[in-house]
Amino acid sequence: MSGIATLTNQYVEKIKNYKTKILDTRKTTPLFRVYEKEAVRIGGGVNLRMGLYDMVMLKDNHIDFCGGIEKAIKKTVAYLQTNNLDLKIEIETRNLDDVKRVLSVGNIHRIMLDNYDLPTLTKAVQLIDGKYETEASGGINLNTVADYAATGVDYISVGAIINHAVSMDLSLKAQLV
Repeated sequence: MSGIATLTNQYVEKIKNYKTKILDTRKTTPLFRVYEKEAVRIGGGVNLRMGLYDMVMLKDNHIDFCGGIEKAIKKTVAYLQTNNLDLKIEIETRNLDDVKRVLSVGNIHRIMLDNYDLPTLTKAVQLIDGKYETEASGGINLNTVADYAATGVDYISVGAIINHAVSMDLSLKAQLV
């Protein structure tokens, strides 16, 4: 957990001059999720969600199986209303056309901009113009995180803060005085 907190803090420090926050993902070690997410929080990051029960995330497979972005959003909103569920909806987008389609439908809370290069991410953030929260994801590392934060995106999700963290080598040596 010390390695996760330390790595998270390295990401947080790289973007401290921007409004952007570092998010963890749901990809955690089995049976260690609570501890790993707490380590992210201690390191200065933000927990995205604990499980499938506390936020709806419409990923590419969901969108494809529903028949497109519009249908995926409408079916999800209808399901939440029918079942009296008060959950936020995040939707994954793969390109600017997807972003435009999400904006035309609305009824979501956050738009994930997945695997966007920096120029496209900048255009997407400008297009969204604060109407919804934005999240950049995919391949972002310590060397590039500040460049992504400079686009104005609200969140950057980084699975590596958990699955690439290296435990710190700590020891307690007694010293005679």
